[in-house]
Amino acid sequence: MTIPVDQLSDPAVRAFVAALNANDQTALFEALTPGATMSDDGSERDLREWLDREVFGSRGHMDIVSESDGGRALVADYRNDTWGSMRTKWLFTVDGGKISRFETGQA
Repeated sequence: MTIPVDQLSDPAVRAFVAALNANDQTALFEALTPGATMSDDGSERDLREWLDREVFGSRGHMDIVSESDGGRALVADYRNDTWGSMRTKWLFTVDGGKISRFETGQA
């Protein structure tokens, strides 16, 4: 059973996931602060390059399995055309209603 995106607790995270799942680059970058950062499996990545490769260029999609920390920590089944499907964890830092950092990796 998954959590519908519109029921995620944190509005900034909800906007990020909705934009990612819609493959909406404009909305996704609007959900991020200028200078937002991210890491994947503990390694710092170039955010725009990572999103282009792992999300927009390969039709990334998150099915949310659970949330914690007020909606800023998610476990999701993430799938894209490159890697298929895998269980992932996502930790979000929210600043002023936008995401300033996210960390993702296999769960």
